[in-house]
Amino acid sequence: MEPAEAERLGPLLLQRSQEAKVAAYCPYSRFAVGAALLTASGQIFSGCNVENACYSLGVCAERTAIQKAVSEGHTSFKAMAIASDHEDNFIVPCGACRQVMREFGRDWDVYLTKPDGTYIVKRLEELLPLSFGPEDLRKL
Repeated sequence: MEPAEAERLGPLLLQRSQEAKVAAYCPYSRFAVGAALLTASGQIFSGCNVENACYSLGVCAERTAIQKAVSEGHTSFKAMAIASDHEDNFIVPCGACRQVMREFGRDWDVYLTKPDGTYIVKRLEELLPLSFGPEDLRKL
């Protein structure tokens, strides 16, 4: 994101990720996570983690937000903010989420937050270096 756009939309994205976290369904881990995804057209899609008694069927907040956006026809993204109640470290996406995010490009911002409102911004490429993506399949 351009610096002016990040300054304008960053706080909204952070707020929407915090709001999404409230809806998390996490009776097993009690680790609520919310995500807010900014599309290239300026729309924001939020998501929360949804656990399942069959653990492997749960879905993370980041993937929920991406699936909502894709189901509405959006596949180009500028940024995502992720929120949790984890106070010691900035929340980071799991490996599966990083790979799903990578499906839609390497060049977008990821806001990693703490409950006190502090955050750092990383490029997706920093979170998943030397990644495999759709363009690699086109080489075959």
